[in-house]
Amino acid sequence: MGSAMKGEEPSRVRPTERVSRRFSVQRRTGTEPELLLRRELHRRGRRFRVHYLIPGVPRRRADLVFTRWRVAVFVDGCFWHACAEHGVKPNTNSDWWQWKLDNTRARDRDTDQRLSALGWTAVRVWEHEAPASAADRIENLLNQLALGRV
Repeated sequence: MGSAMKGEEPSRVRPTERVSRRFSVQRRTGTEPELLLRRELHRRGRRFRVHYLIPGVPRRRADLVFTRWRVAVFVDGCFWHACAEHGVKPNTNSDWWQWKLDNTRARDRDTDQRLSALGWTAVRVWEHEAPASAADRIENLLNQLALGRV
């Protein structure tokens, strides 16, 4: 499986210093949706690894990993992963942003396929999803795996 990046990068106008600074300080790990999900799963007695580099899938980390059951959970931001419900494509540099977001989605699919080939299950949680409902989905999967039903 090759690189997830498709096509040549379109040209773009450099962002202003203010915009560049804003993007540079955005959290990549430990975001509020991720922390809320972690707290909810921990409250339910679930233990997991955080920001785990999965062997066989280089340069990709899962937000939460249940190693015993080989389940990798990714908490995807609506903007960066182009949520159909809440994702917004900026007007400035729209061609570049379309390319960037398309590549992010392609990388997500590639990651899921690589994990599946290694016997793992990928779970994708949107940042707008309620932590309790995301935790329910994850727990249901873990329970099914523990019973050998998946």
